[in-house]
Formats: sequence, structure tokens, C-alpha cells
Amino acid sequence: MSAPPRFHSLVAHDGHDPRHHGAVHPPLYDSSLFTFASVAEMERADADPDSFIYSRGNNPTVRELETRLAAMEGGERARCFATGMGAISAAVLSSVHAGDHIVCVDQAYGPARELIGSYARRFGITADFADGTDLGAIAEAAHPETKLLYLESPTSLLFELQDLRACVEWARERGIRTIVDNTWASPCYQNPLAFGIDLVVHSLTKYAGGHSDSMGGVVIGREAAIRKIDRSELKLLGAVMQPHAAASIARGLRTLPLRMERHEASALAIASHLEELPFVTCVRYPGLPSHPQHDLARSQMSGFGSLLSFEAGDDRERFVRFVDALRFFRIGFSWGGYESLVSLQTASFGKARRSVPVVRLHVGLEEPQDLIADLDQAFRAAGFQSL
Repeated sequence: MSAPPRFHSLVAHDGHDPRHHGAVHPPLYDSSLFTFASVAEMERADADPDSFIYSRGNNPTVRELETRLAAMEGGERARCFATGMGAISAAVLSSVHAGDHIVCVDQAYGPARELIGSYARRFGITADFADGTDLGAIAEAAHPETKLLYLESPTSLLFELQDLRACVEWARERGIRTIVDNTWASPCYQNPLAFGIDLVVHSLTKYAGGHSDSMGGVVIGREAAIRKIDRSELKLLGAVMQPHAAASIARGLRTLPLRMERHEASALAIASHLEELPFVTCVRYPGLPSHPQHDLARSQMSGFGSLLSFEAGDDRERFVRFVDALRFFRIGFSWGGYESLVSLQTASFGKARRSVPVVRLHVGLEEPQDLIADLDQAFRAAGFQSL
């Protein structure tokens, strides 16, 4: 039996497919429905959950993407959705019922926190938020009714990690399902299912698509868990991925490992430069040896992403001048595309809930020395200490 392909080969190579005349790239099935030659054929298809009947359930183009994503994460099955929040909502709602309780890390993606902490209350589902860097805090937030532990490692503003192995061990002992948002590391650099996590979610809008022109999300896990989502959240909530988006994201996947290598090298160079500036008080990037969880990051990730943040005092107006003066870093909230981005945000953390301005940078594919020069000229324009 031949060995499975390594990661670069997995994303870049397809075997010869006679169904599509040997087309190198699978064709786009831009169809809302599929017809049948007879009533009997349609009835057989209706009894098969993998058949193609109506694209709100299954579509061949979306299926190709799901199959590849499941293989990349080491999962049995994947389901794609129209957005990352579509995937997160399906994963969360498939895991809890009225009367259940969720523990969520307190620095998780904002809309995910809103779904878990506010929206879910309409259905009798309660939640508590905990410091994800402290398993003791997670345990303290749990109730007898806790059925779900929602993680995001690293988080996407303060870049806090959770010890995924320890979280899985703690949750399994209590019969608690685990979900982790793995968008920051991508399947290239972290595979939480290998640690025993139950479901992994990604925003495919970010690295997977890679070109800031498509939106999508995915849930990956064991067959039974994804089948449960198929029967309920997928078809009933209707946040299904469109074939055009699936084709675009599948194309982006072909270069994902190469782009991630470039993102990592450039982000580390910029994080290291920021760390050397005397007026920068904190650089948050797990790839830096100075990051307080760097050893944990190295133990559960094989590489690092493009997103980082830093602090340099509490004068927000100075930061506004800094951001407005940037030329290569465009102002925007997303990340994972070829273009570098910057956003000015406010973070609240610590027992005192200290609120400070935080600059978040997505390091794109431009020349890193150009990006460093851009940061330096913007610091000077904003009146930070002379460089």
C-alpha cells in the first residue's frame, strides 16, 4: 500500500480524471438542481445522503473542496458554508440543546462570542467566558450542564493560545465536546483533530482562498458529527456555499503552503523589527521567542501565520495618524489575502479589564523590507520617537 501524499502534493496534485475528459482543474458545476431519467432513479437518489439532487444539500464542486479540506485537516468529512460564521454557527448549534451550557475562551472572534453569549440565550443555552491560557479558569467556568468547550488558538487580536491536548483531556473526562477555530494557523501549521478535538472550523475567506475575492467557512470532523450537521443546520439554516465560491477557494488552496511559508517569514521579520523599537511596548506574535506561550505554540504548531498585533502607549489619536500614514498596509478588518492590512482596535484584558489601543497587522506577500520601511515612515509621521 502506497504512503499518503505529503501536504504540498495533497493540495497541488490531482490524478487523471476521465469523467471530465482529463481536465487538470475540476469543472464548475454551476447548477441549482440535478435531474433524473426516471422516478425510480430520483427515489434512489433521495435515499442516498451523498447524492446530488439540489445544491442546498450537495454540489459536485463544493464536494471536491470538502473532500480536499477534510484530507488536509486529517478529518473524516467536511462541510462547507457560505461564510466562516455560517460554519461556526452550524458547529455550535449542532453541539448543544436547550438547557445546555457552553464555556468559550474570552478572546474568541467577536461574532462567535456574540452567538454563544447572547444569541443562544433565546434557545435556553447559557455560556460563560474564561481565560483560555489557563485551564484552571476554563474548569472554574464549567457547570454540570456544560456540553461544549469553544476554543480559538491562537486568538486573532491578542494571540493567546490554549493547550489543546490538555483541553481535550479535561473535556473528554466530562463528556464535553470541543470545537476549535483553526483559521490563524491554517491546516498547514496546526491539525487539532490529531490532538482529539471534535470539530475544527475555518474561515475559508482568509488563507484558503488567499485572494480576498471569495467568502466561505468549513466544519471538519468525524463522519457522524458532520452527518448530524447535514441533517439539521446545513439544510435548515441554508448558509450553503455557492459553487463559484467553492471553485475559487479550491484554486486558492493550490498555492496555500507556498503562501503560508511567505506569510510566516515576512510576519516574523516584521514582528522582530517592531520588537526592537523602543516605543513599542508589546508585540504579540506566537512565532517570537519572547511570546509568553512560544513553547506551547511550537509544541502544537509546525509554523506560524501572518497576523500579529502590537501596543505603543495609549494615545489613540497618535495611532490614528500612524494608520492613516501607512502606504502598503491598507486599512481593513480581514486577513489571509495577498495584500497587507492594518486595523486599529481596542482590547480589554486582564483582571482589571484594561482597555488599550492595539494595532493589528496582516502581513501580505509584498517585499518585507518595503513593509518595514512603510511602518517606519508612518511611525515618524505620527510623531513616535525618532527612528
